[in-house]
Amino acid sequence: MKTELVTTLKRQATKILAELHDSKEPVLITEHGQPSAYLVDVKDYESMQNRMRILEGVARGETAIIEKRVLTHSEAKVKMEKWLK
Repeated sequence: MKTELVTTLKRQATKILAELHDSKEPVLITEHGQPSAYLVDVKDYESMQNRMRILEGVARGETAIIEKRVLTHSEAKVKMEKWLK
């Protein structure tokens, strides 16, 4: 992963963005020697967000199973009947 100082980003934003789009490799931005932010390609960011939504849904499902908040297929079909017509 590439690392850039925030001052370099300020001075060379166009160049850094062009390299980011070409390489698709995130850029770690540092301030005062400390990590401050990641600069990522838009498509990669959107893909990560989609994956997070899927993982959150899986986690909610696992929690529902643990808490026994589940329905049989027949019960679910009755509850969903108005949407299944």
